[in-house]
Amino acid sequence: MNNTIIEISGLTKKFGSLTAVDNLDLKVYKGDIFGFLGPNGAGKSTTIRMLLSLIKPTSGSIKIFGLSVKHDHKKIMRRIGAIVEKPDFYLYLTAYKNLEILGRLSGADISKNKIMEMLELVGLASRYKSKVKTFSHGMKQRLGLAQALLHDPELIILDEPTTGLDPQGMKEIRELILYLSREKGKTIFLSSHILHEIEMIANRMIIINRGKKIVEGNVSELLRSDRMNVFFEVSDPLKAVEVVKEVTGNQDVKSDSNKITLSLTQREISELNRKFVEKGIEVYSIVPVRSLEEYFLKITEGAKND
Repeated sequence: MNNTIIEISGLTKKFGSLTAVDNLDLKVYKGDIFGFLGPNGAGKSTTIRMLLSLIKPTSGSIKIFGLSVKHDHKKIMRRIGAIVEKPDFYLYLTAYKNLEILGRLSGADISKNKIMEMLELVGLASRYKSKVKTFSHGMKQRLGLAQALLHDPELIILDEPTTGLDPQGMKEIRELILYLSREKGKTIFLSSHILHEIEMIANRMIIINRGKKIVEGNVSELLRSDRMNVFFEVSDPLKAVEVVKEVTGNQDVKSDSNKITLSLTQREISELNRKFVEKGIEVYSIVPVRSLEEYFLKITEGAKND
C-alpha cells in the first residue's frame, strides 16, 4: 500500500523574472511530522499556497493522497486542515461562534461538543464566550489551530503555528502536534523558522534555499551525519588536552577552566571518553551542542557560495 501523503515533482513558481520555487521535489509519508525549513524568501509560503491551491504552479505537479491537486482539489481539501500565516476571524464574535460559523462554511456537520473539544485541545475552553477582539495574537493562533482541526483532517499543514506565543504556549503547541501525530495518526507538514522546535518534534525534514531543495531526509540522520561541537567537563583539563591531541591530532585544542570544547564525530566522542577514563581523568559531563540551527546555517551558507 502506498503511504505517500504528499508528492511534489518538479514544482516551479515564477513571478515575472523571479523564480520563487525552483524545480522542487519532496515526499511526505503517512504519520510524518515533516519540517519544512528555509530562510526568509526561500519559497516556503509560496510552496504551501500551491499545496492548498491558493496559487497555481508555473510547472510541475502536486499529488496529495495520490490525487492531483490540479484536478481533484475539492476532494483533497476535505481531508486537509491548514493554518497559513495569520488566521482571520470575526473579531466581534466569540471564539465558540467563530468556530460554529467556520464549521458550517466548511460544509462539515460540527456539533457543540466537537467545538468545545477543539477549544479544550488548544487551551481556549475557558475563553469560549470571549470575543476574539480581546484575544492576543498567540490566542488567535491557537483558535486558528482549533479551526483547522474541526473536521478531523488526515493531513494538517501549519505555516509558523507558534508565531506570537510565549514559551509556555510554544511548548503546548509542540505537545499538541506530537499528540496529533502519535495518538491520532495525523500527518503534519510544518513550516517554521524556529529551528529548535523542528529539531524537537519532526522526524523528517527538507531545507530549501532560493526555492531549491538543499537537503531532505530523517532529522536524526542528517544531524548525525556531520561533526558536532562538544563540551567536555573534566577533572584535569591540562592532562585532558594532551589526550585530545593524541586521539584527534588537533594540536591547537585549549581548555577553559575545566571545560574543553571540540568539534568531533560521534565515533571520536566515544573514543575520547574511553581514553580519558583510561588515563584516570574523570569526565563530569559531555554536552553535544550540535543543533539543527547550526546545521541549517552551515548548509544554507554553503548554498549561497555555490
